[in-house]
Amino acid sequence: MIARIRSTAQHWTRAVPVLAVVLLILVWGRSLPGPLVGLVTLFLAGSVLAAVHHAEVIAHRVGEPFGSLVLAVAVTIIEVALIVTLMADGGDKSAALARDTVFAAVMITCNGIVGLCLLVGALRRRVAIFNPEGTGAALATVSTLAGLSLVLPSFTTSGTGAQFSTPQLVFAALASLVLYGLFVTTQTVRHRDYFLAPVTQAGDVLDSDHAEPPSKRTALISLGHLALALIAVVGLAKAVSPAIESGVAAAGLPSSVVGVVIALLVLLPETIAAVRAARRGRIQTSLNLGLGSAMASIGLTIPAVAAASVWLAGPLELGLGPTHMVLLALTVAAGTLTVIPGRATPLQGGVHLTLFVGYIVLALSP
Repeated sequence: MIARIRSTAQHWTRAVPVLAVVLLILVWGRSLPGPLVGLVTLFLAGSVLAAVHHAEVIAHRVGEPFGSLVLAVAVTIIEVALIVTLMADGGDKSAALARDTVFAAVMITCNGIVGLCLLVGALRRRVAIFNPEGTGAALATVSTLAGLSLVLPSFTTSGTGAQFSTPQLVFAALASLVLYGLFVTTQTVRHRDYFLAPVTQAGDVLDSDHAEPPSKRTALISLGHLALALIAVVGLAKAVSPAIESGVAAAGLPSSVVGVVIALLVLLPETIAAVRAARRGRIQTSLNLGLGSAMASIGLTIPAVAAASVWLAGPLELGLGPTHMVLLALTVAAGTLTVIPGRATPLQGGVHLTLFVGYIVLALSP
């Protein structure tokens, strides 16, 4: 019976991404009526679930921290393509889309995903235990990237408004790439043990997974289907983006809400994968996914939009407003105090979730 259930899950997680990509080809560049929007949304949700399944298969094969890195980088690369495409289509009205989407990704990952995972992990085991060295390094890198790319543009005087001048934008892009490259090297080569589950005094590894890893062939098949699923997620999100923009405008909400919705859709695979890991007691994997996604979002998006600004006609606004700066400062402060002990109670999870809900409320009602 169990084998039959696994076989059924394997079939639908392989079929849905293929069908979703076919649907994406059929609807690309077309105006979608209401029923078709519903169908696209259904396949979008199925692609998210399929992406999570295949990411978990790959993560189990390659182990941590490579598994969380694969999903974070794959999603972010396609997210960058979505942002650049929407900016090219939107002209001046999409000048702040990159900023809104990147900042939304930071708030979703550092407060929403991290807070939810800490809460789930702490409620199941009273205390959520993780490695403070690796988690602290990730948080420090995210904070630095966010400050350089999203805060400084609001205070520089060379550019116009909340924009970098060309030399400043080049510096921000190169700094983002260098810091992200250093972090990946630290995470996967020089100090990989900082991003693995902690070891108790008795020598036991917390959050260990004893299941037999999948074969190399299975992992490669999952890698291909993961790529298809992520392409479907981002492509279908773009297909329904006109409906999202129309809905936001009809509701009288700020245009920045579009960036929030896009970030929520794109980060769904990481969110589900991280919460699943937390439910199984793998808190370090959850934090690797959350903070790694935030870092990849800034470290790859800023250089990409900086390069795209050469041929994009509209301006590129990166600087945050005062309200979002306060939220970012609170996030960094709360994150630092959460990481230092290497363990968290439901209170820390609640603190981060409160900041996330506050961000959503202020996005809807600035």
